[in-house]
Amino acid sequence: MIDNASIESLKNSIDIVDVIGNFIELKKAGANYKANCPFHGEKTPSFVVSPSKQIYHCFGCGVGGDSIKFVMELEKLSYPEAIEKLASMYNFSLNYTKGSSDYSDAKRVLETIQTWYVKNLENNPTAKQYLLDRGVAQSSIERFGIGYVPDGNSVINFLNSALLPLPKAVEAGVIAQGEGGRYYARLVERITFPIYSTSGAAVGFGGRTITNHPAKYINSPQTKLFNKSRLLYGYDLAKESIYKNKKLIVCEGYLDVVMFHQAGFTEAVATLGTALTAEHLPLLRKGDPKVILAYDGDKAGVAAALKAAQMLSVSGFDGGVVLFPDGQDPADLIAKGESESVAKLLREAKPLIPFVLEKTIYAYELNDPRAKEAAFGAAKQFLDGLSPIIKDAYIPMAATLLGVAPVLFGQQTQASRAKESFSQKKDDVAQLSILKTLLEKPELIDSVLDVIDVNMFGGYAAMFSALINGEKEHPHLMGLAVDETFQVMDEAELQGVLRNFLIKHYDMELKHIVADRTIPFEKKSFLIRKIKTDIIPRLKRGELVAFESA
Repeated sequence: MIDNASIESLKNSIDIVDVIGNFIELKKAGANYKANCPFHGEKTPSFVVSPSKQIYHCFGCGVGGDSIKFVMELEKLSYPEAIEKLASMYNFSLNYTKGSSDYSDAKRVLETIQTWYVKNLENNPTAKQYLLDRGVAQSSIERFGIGYVPDGNSVINFLNSALLPLPKAVEAGVIAQGEGGRYYARLVERITFPIYSTSGAAVGFGGRTITNHPAKYINSPQTKLFNKSRLLYGYDLAKESIYKNKKLIVCEGYLDVVMFHQAGFTEAVATLGTALTAEHLPLLRKGDPKVILAYDGDKAGVAAALKAAQMLSVSGFDGGVVLFPDGQDPADLIAKGESESVAKLLREAKPLIPFVLEKTIYAYELNDPRAKEAAFGAAKQFLDGLSPIIKDAYIPMAATLLGVAPVLFGQQTQASRAKESFSQKKDDVAQLSILKTLLEKPELIDSVLDVIDVNMFGGYAAMFSALINGEKEHPHLMGLAVDETFQVMDEAELQGVLRNFLIKHYDMELKHIVADRTIPFEKKSFLIRKIKTDIIPRLKRGELVAFESA
């Protein structure tokens, strides 16, 4: 892992204006800089960079953070990857904690042997011809770094000749150690497909046999670098298109990905010999794309598509399913020159939720009442996992497929959610000015909490709560930090604004108490007298007072 002191040193040595200016054009606007937000389309700049606070915030889409967060979001990198990217950009030497040298050694083994695998492919006519026969172009071979691993002895000999310690090669997943301490290669006589992290660093390999081995494809084992449940083959090459086109195609095989890209469908990725899992969701969600599942139409493909579509639907994803007909996979169709047929299938993808409902319901014999009841239970369980509004939209479809009344699925929703916005009305200026002052001068928070309760802030209660809990990356707080509309007050100004705020609050509270018929007479009389003759007069005399302390 990267040493924390080294990270802090990097942060202190870079300037956010310079970092973001390497990616987008910034224009001076007062004490800050502005630009069109790179995270959503807009014509009027609402993206603000504050050099004094070293943060950015977009008032249009709400994103915000520091230099590292910007690189993470724009380049779709993890935190360590973004740190290393910035260090590389600014020629900064990072220090690693104890044990991190193992991490670096494993990366060096993978990078070195990947270069060797690529050279081997050119020297093996059989492997090269297999790829050409499958329709893979030379340009695709080079783009994806496809290679070849020969016999096991050649692998061990290469590692020794390259002065790569065999124990480090074991940690990288390139070789293994058997009984008696003997080393042997994990991949033998296979075409290799290097697997990269989102930042483009080699982390493992997939291998396709050309000797009719019963295991057609095998992958690197789980290592410190390689977790197949969190990686997607081809994502490093696809991420730019995914983010730009708001579309992501998930297929089943490495060659499918290669051929999809070769045909221009550069949003394609594949799972690594495993089903799509919840661990993949954070990666799939980056850029908020529609997810198209492009699977074989055989029994296994349909089952995998159904499971994945259920998970994606419940997790709030939009997208669809394409099942390739007649036992063909995308790679076969594209190799035959049928790219337009593939494009048509993708355009006509079955939306995720209808696909799940049809496959779930039609798996039962609906003419049998008990089977129909089971189908209803399965459909209802799926719908109950969706958001209320989405569920409401698909109840009629499920009812139609089953031939039952929609009312059986429960009461349909007609609620609408009011969207909270960052308001700057005159009545809000006092609250936002108080919040901005406390944001800049946290030492004043305790004295303010002596007289003000979080709930008094109404629509800004969540912001106030985030502030006192130290959640500096709360999007609205970050927006407030760079908003020059509201000024930071000194302590005397703050007390004056607090008094006016409290007077207005207790005036409103008084009206509510008078109108509330549920309060007992004696309690109501006490509250009215307390506020009218004690709290408000003392506030007007210049005292800061709360009800409890009055």
